[in-house]
Amino acid sequence: MAKGHRSQIKRERNEKKDTRPRAKVSYARVSVQKACFVLDAIRGKDVESALGILAYNPRYASTVIDKVLKSAIANAENNNNMDVSKLYIQECYANQAPTMKRIRPRAQGRAYRILKRLSHITVVLNER
Repeated sequence: MAKGHRSQIKRERNEKKDTRPRAKVSYARVSVQKACFVLDAIRGKDVESALGILAYNPRYASTVIDKVLKSAIANAENNNNMDVSKLYIQECYANQAPTMKRIRPRAQGRAYRILKRLSHITVVLNER
């Protein structure tokens, strides 16, 4: 049985909700392992230095993560009225997304499977 009116239950659920600014990209065309190399480099850093690291990182994942980080900064500024100079990356992680399966023709009519891995990349910011 429910413990109160529907509006009361929703109000209690929203009080427990995490209000930290975040941004997520779903189905990014980069594997989790490759994205984690870049995410490990920026985890815990302040936003300005993280953007500098991403700008000069040669990996493809850094361009995707750069867009996600800029989106999280915009969310913090517009939705939460936070000061951009005080922001830092509290959490950043990549989760496995569904894998695209492709076929590569091989000799004697055989087919080899190619797995094109995708990931969901999330960046969570907070104020110092």
